[in-house]
Amino acid sequence: MSTLTARIVDSVTEVDAAAWDGCLPGEAECHAYYSACEAAAASSGVGLRMAAIVIERQREVVAVAPLFRLSYRLDTPLQGSLRGLGDALFRRLPRLLTLKALCVGSPYGERCHLGFSPRVDAAGRAAALALLIETLQRQAAAEGAQLVVWKDLAPAQEQDATDQLAQAGFARLASLPLAVLDLPFADEAGYLASLSPATRKDIRRKLAKAGAVRLEFRNDITGLEAEIDALYESTRRQSGLDYGDLEVLPPGYFAAVSQALGDRVVFALYWIGNELGAFNLLLVEADRVIDKFLGMRYPLAREHNLYAVSWMANIRFCIERGIGVFQSGQTAYASKLRFGSRLVPSAIHVRHRSAPLQWALRRLSPRFGFDRFDPDLAEWSKRKAA
Repeated sequence: MSTLTARIVDSVTEVDAAAWDGCLPGEAECHAYYSACEAAAASSGVGLRMAAIVIERQREVVAVAPLFRLSYRLDTPLQGSLRGLGDALFRRLPRLLTLKALCVGSPYGERCHLGFSPRVDAAGRAAALALLIETLQRQAAAEGAQLVVWKDLAPAQEQDATDQLAQAGFARLASLPLAVLDLPFADEAGYLASLSPATRKDIRRKLAKAGAVRLEFRNDITGLEAEIDALYESTRRQSGLDYGDLEVLPPGYFAAVSQALGDRVVFALYWIGNELGAFNLLLVEADRVIDKFLGMRYPLAREHNLYAVSWMANIRFCIERGIGVFQSGQTAYASKLRFGSRLVPSAIHVRHRSAPLQWALRRLSPRFGFDRFDPDLAEWSKRKAA
């Protein structure tokens, strides 16, 4: 294979859009999506510093990945009753618990969008990955970042990357899994029949008691931008979970994505009279719909059972279009599992530039996976074990 070169650029927009999307075909979280995320963060002055890495062969793009920089709190995985302990430790030892990290992936992505050109064979992918790992290590040293992190590698990606990451000294810890629902059903009745009698009865009861809810689908949210931003932030604060900068969206995110993705983005709006009670941001692919974000107005949403209403609306949306996979993301697992979703593992690989600290990290990492501290996953594990 001809000589490969690597470069880190300050913006995804510095990479040719067709080349980027060619490495990640079919993804709604595409070049336009990441460009929109960058634009929202830049215009608001709020958000993580994003970048990208490109591997080329004679000016041909053979591999790409988004990057971001983060001041990472080591207590971030702690949730539930342990969140208070993490906050107390951070107040006393902020500098000890905060590390500069150079991260592969994006806080705005469903997975680590490491992509390779279809023109590159297995040996070429391995060579490109090796150069990417080496380049990031050098960049972290130049920036004074203590950690290099690969965020949310999917199982198929891990098959290709685990050996090389392990050889480079990375430690693995579990990230939050993705909730995914397979929809091999001809209609809504088929889906409901796949659920337990108790769950089926509960959904029907909630729908019957929802009252007058008007559903509207839009690609363009002009005039509703501020209201949708506020609903998302209200819901995030209600969740009881706190992953810091990893879950905070820059103001203007929804408007930027709406304008960038055209018919690949759909906003499902739930109106109670003239009041917007909830919204879903859906990213639409050929055989997958990603339920990206949900925002609700409290207590109105509870009074009208808008979570159940929106869930069933999303199921109908997929089935009517012949879309076989509904992906509802990370966190809030209790209802997703009850409604038939399965969990797809996701992994983080991390390396500290200090050899002694990396030795300790490798031994502690199995105990500090994000999945171990999510309250819903903990309860689900107890029920499975009972």
